[in-house]
Amino acid sequence: MTERFFLYDDTEETKTRFVSFMGDHQRFDLAIMYSDRYYGKAIVMDIQGSRFAILGQDDLDEQGYLEHAFKLSEQDASELREFLNEVIL
Repeated sequence: MTERFFLYDDTEETKTRFVSFMGDHQRFDLAIMYSDRYYGKAIVMDIQGSRFAILGQDDLDEQGYLEHAFKLSEQDASELREFLNEVIL
């Protein structure tokens, strides 16, 4: 076996918020993790859909980003964006 080459191997304290809410057409079960790793952005994990994205305010403002990252309709992405705008600083 060859020697493993690590790019990095860090352990970091995080703050994680678990939240579930019902939109007009679907339920959202999220884990929102905050750390110092990604320039102040949060890691948002869709537990039911097995998808995640590293999100900051700039990503929420980018048209079509949530639809693509979480495979959502425009209407469902709008509901998720509205919630995330309240919690992601």
